[in-house]
Amino acid sequence: MEVDIVVVGSCNTDLISYVPRFPKPGETIHGHKFITGFGGKGANQAVMAAKLGASVAMVAKVGDDSFGRDTIQNFKKHGVNTDFVAVTTEAATGAAPIAVNDEGQNCVIVVGGANELLPADDVKAAFKAVKSAKVVICQLEVNRQTTLAALKLAKQHGCITIFNPAPGVSDLSSEFYKYTDIFCPNETEAEILTGLPLTNIDEAKKAALALLQRGSKNVIITLGKDGAVLVTSENRTPEHIPVEPVDVVDTTGAGDAFVGSMGYYIATFPKLPLRDAISRSNKMSSMTVQGRGTQSSFPSRKDIPAELLS
Repeated sequence: MEVDIVVVGSCNTDLISYVPRFPKPGETIHGHKFITGFGGKGANQAVMAAKLGASVAMVAKVGDDSFGRDTIQNFKKHGVNTDFVAVTTEAATGAAPIAVNDEGQNCVIVVGGANELLPADDVKAAFKAVKSAKVVICQLEVNRQTTLAALKLAKQHGCITIFNPAPGVSDLSSEFYKYTDIFCPNETEAEILTGLPLTNIDEAKKAALALLQRGSKNVIITLGKDGAVLVTSENRTPEHIPVEPVDVVDTTGAGDAFVGSMGYYIATFPKLPLRDAISRSNKMSSMTVQGRGTQSSFPSRKDIPAELLS
């Protein structure tokens, strides 16, 4: 089997409530809209890369339920290979209740379900079948040892690894940095990982350097409306890469759109400078926050300016 990108990660059903503001503890408030959609960081990143034109295989586990069946069908709809999406009767498909306020900010609760049962053996089976992958993308919404096994196998097969350490954890093993080519947290995750404050771009640069020192080749911290910060082992001077402001409707999935876009650019344009790939991925992410939902807000090739695809 030949694919450009292998994504090892989570599949969830998003249950999204739009509210004027987030409730206080113990408070009940009225929302003004509710939608369901497909999510999970791994699934989102795979679908984003596929919508841009990459050939993508997903390694995941879903429950034997309607959410799981719909998830597999959604992958097929977007051209994502599902040969390695297993079905289990031992847990329900992952679910993510999400609240989005009038400013477009979100709060997410992830109930892992079947995602937590994805074993390293499933990853090994996928790598035996997939011989051509250029990029492997991982996150932390499945078993941590499975994720680490995927990163190790990817390096053994000569792949470029992108690791999105989300949700953020404070006790991440040093091995994750060792086997990661592009370490890509958002500002909240970077703050948890480093224990450093991230309230402005200068603080983000300090955190990026701290993460680089742990062993990754490149560190990108995404900063939402402020773009991203990049630091590399070849150039230890952190660089801020801004993004043009847009009218924000819903930020859900914006970080996943960025990571999926990075995977596409690295796999498709291997000579593109990393800074340019980040700038383009920033633009993809900014397109998604102007629409509602997660994958439903991801742009397709026909909606993207030609200069971002060449």
